[in-house]
Amino acid sequence: MGTIKARPFDFALDPAATALIVIDMQRDFVEPGGFGETLGNDVTRLQAIIPATAALIDGFRKAGLTIVHTRECHQPDLSDCPPAKRDRGNPSLRIGDPGPMGRILISGETGADIVPELYPIEGEIVLDKPGKGAFYATPLGDMLKERGIRQLVFAGVTTEVCVQTTMREANDRGYECILAEDATESYFPEFKKAAIDMMTAQGAIVGWVAPVSAIVEALHD
Repeated sequence: MGTIKARPFDFALDPAATALIVIDMQRDFVEPGGFGETLGNDVTRLQAIIPATAALIDGFRKAGLTIVHTRECHQPDLSDCPPAKRDRGNPSLRIGDPGPMGRILISGETGADIVPELYPIEGEIVLDKPGKGAFYATPLGDMLKERGIRQLVFAGVTTEVCVQTTMREANDRGYECILAEDATESYFPEFKKAAIDMMTAQGAIVGWVAPVSAIVEALHD
């Protein structure tokens, strides 16, 4: 057992029952020319968390623990992408349209893949998800149950959308959740702060938050 110096209070970590979930660190969201930038966002904010996320992944690898990488993407025929998701707003590119790195957020395309700096290694789980939350329409719950996982550490993007959605899904399923504060980001800094404040309020109503250094240290206590 280890103790993570966290907010709103310390988190009692059981490394043997813990997995890391790295949410959607995909080229279409993080790199220039991808889907995120076509929506008018400053992707340099997301690129800035790559070193901290890499350090977190490395800590879990050295500890021999479960790592899950998620990718938000859809089938080429868009059968798993409802019109309500694809057609909203007025972006210059929509899901499935040709983009600089292939069709936007389509499984198998370059842009939908994980950034090279954080690329999964053999033995790590890569999970494609059609929604914001990683439990929706995926086998994630069964995978975690098979491995005896009870605690989840979260990283990735964006804090207020896919990360928060998955943490809330996990909380409802009985997992203890902690977010790596410097390994998550939003295109909008005020959204990141608000999401973290909401999730840690009322005695960690959804989960805890801590820096990567504190989490990695506790893995090896």
